[in-house]
Amino acid sequence: MDISIFLARFWGWYLIIFFIILTFNPIRIRQIFADLRDQKFLIITAFLAIILGLVSLLLHNIWEPGWKFIITAIGWTSLFLGLALFIFPDPSSRKLESINIKFVQVIYVILFLAGLYLLNIGYSILLY
Repeated sequence: MDISIFLARFWGWYLIIFFIILTFNPIRIRQIFADLRDQKFLIITAFLAIILGLVSLLLHNIWEPGWKFIITAIGWTSLFLGLALFIFPDPSSRKLESINIKFVQVIYVILFLAGLYLLNIGYSILLY
């Protein structure tokens, strides 16, 4: 299996699962923002984001228009967010806390659509 297809499936499922959890349990959004004040949670979250982003980029750093760029953009975003949370924990967590919950909901709907698109690419559900 091509690594791009594998990552399309991985990130597609990840985004869909994340969307479902936040849709059926929206209190989790507020809980995540509240937990950003806890340094242990912040360090673990930063490490996970760095690992996911770095692995994704080492395996797939393709800068061409299309679906492959979405995977690369997710990897870079994950890496930079993890680094920001780890290197600058207080300013980063304050910045994230200032984000409006409605804006977060818009972002995760967009990520849901990206997840559907990546799953379609990964499994060739709809031919186009």
